[in-house]
Amino acid sequence: MATSTVPINHVTVVGGGVMGSGIALVTAANGYRVTVVDVNDEVLASAQRELEKNLKRTAMHVTKGDTEAAQAFFAEAKARLSFSSDLKQTVSSTDLVIEAIVEKLDAKQNLFSIVDQAAPPHTILASNTSSLS
Repeated sequence: MATSTVPINHVTVVGGGVMGSGIALVTAANGYRVTVVDVNDEVLASAQRELEKNLKRTAMHVTKGDTEAAQAFFAEAKARLSFSSDLKQTVSSTDLVIEAIVEKLDAKQNLFSIVDQAAPPHTILASNTSSLS
């Protein structure tokens, strides 16, 4: 049986809070282009600030304190990060969507309904959920 795989070139993380920002950090640090999407511009701005701060710390850790290597790591990972409040446009060209929004079933169902309609058929939809209310 032949298996077809689609490479993951672009990841969308929906939700710019603590969990979403952490997922975006790990994703960008591991070489993937990632867009953080949130409906709240203040949350997006905060996510960008926190991501840059934490990415600098990660760069120093990964490079074992080599300042030059850390600067290069940071610049490369930061270049893979983008931020948007336009969910439909962002997911229209993504390969993986990771949902990291509020732990409310109706909100998640609504989000996945929108994403399912806007994303390409090959897009993988995932949820970062520990409990639902």
